[in-house]
Amino acid sequence: MKLHELYPFPEEYKQRKRIGRGSGSGWGKTSARGHKGQKSRTGASIPAWFEGGQMPLMRRLPKRGFKNPFRVEYAAINLGRLIEAFEGKNEITLEDIYERGLCKTGAPVKILANGEVSAAVTIEAHRFSAAAAEKISKAGGTAKSIEVQEG
Repeated sequence: MKLHELYPFPEEYKQRKRIGRGSGSGWGKTSARGHKGQKSRTGASIPAWFEGGQMPLMRRLPKRGFKNPFRVEYAAINLGRLIEAFEGKNEITLEDIYERGLCKTGAPVKILANGEVSAAVTIEAHRFSAAAAEKISKAGGTAKSIEVQEG
C-alpha cells in the first residue's frame, strides 16, 4: 500500500447539498428553510446577542458608579522580579524593561515592593510604591520617577 492510496478517491467524497434545484431533488420549493420568517429570507444573519427586538440584556441592567475616562492603568512589576531579570546591572531604564518583555511596550510602569534589593541600583519608572522606593534607597540606589506621556 502506498501513501496516496490511504485517502478516498474523488468519487468517494460526499457531494455537497445543492439546495433550490427543483422538487425532484428533495431540497426544492422552500429549500430547507421552512415557511416565512426572518431566517427564511435571503441574507438572514442574526447576531448571537440579538433578542428579537426585546430590550437587550446590557441595556436592561442598571449602571452604577462613575467610570473615569482619563484613568491611567499601570503595568505593575515586582521589585524582586525586576532585580532578578537585570542581575548584575546597576542601572535599569524603561527601555530595558520594555526590551525584556516585563510589560507591554509603551505601558506606564509602576514598581511594587515585593522582593529584595541587595545592591545599589538606579531604577527608572513612571511610579514607585512608597515601600519600593524605601527599599531601593536603603540599598543605596535611587528611584527615578518619569512623568507619564499623554496620548
